[in-house]
Amino acid sequence: MSRDIVGTWDVSLSDGVYRIEFEHGSTTGKRVIYINGQEVLRRDWMFKLVGKETFPVGRTDTKATISIEAITGFSYEYTLEINGKSLQTFLYNRSKMSKTWVLKLGGADYRIVLEKDTMDVWCNGQKMETMGEFTENGSETRFAVEKHECCIKATSSGRKRNGIVHSLLVDGIRIEEAIE
Repeated sequence: MSRDIVGTWDVSLSDGVYRIEFEHGSTTGKRVIYINGQEVLRRDWMFKLVGKETFPVGRTDTKATISIEAITGFSYEYTLEINGKSLQTFLYNRSKMSKTWVLKLGGADYRIVLEKDTMDVWCNGQKMETMGEFTENGSETRFAVEKHECCIKATSSGRKRNGIVHSLLVDGIRIEEAIE
């Protein structure tokens, strides 16, 4: 059966990157939402073709809402909001509140995310057990990935505008930050 995908968005959260797809049957009123290819919501025979669909995304049940608005005749515009903000605003704010590193260890891919407001560390969607300590230059958050020693160092940039600099070291080697 063919799908009428009318909107696709990629959302980066601490526990992973999620692809959200929206199917809208403008003659049947059907609405289907897929997250990473899995159907999470289906409404058939909706008589009101415009409106909103709200659903959770990720392990932390982040609130997502797809808005369907008529433009002209049978043309529609589809927008995605995350936690009540446009996707663009959400991703911009998220880039300020988190740091992400992507690396390969022993042939496996890893995505490590630091939530700066809580100092929680996530690796491939799992919240990591960490141990934090203060040093004379800032702080260090230690954790392990497989048998590799990892440390996120937080140090002052020396400039008020730049604030704190976070660096990931794996087995003592500095990893470059990923751009999401």
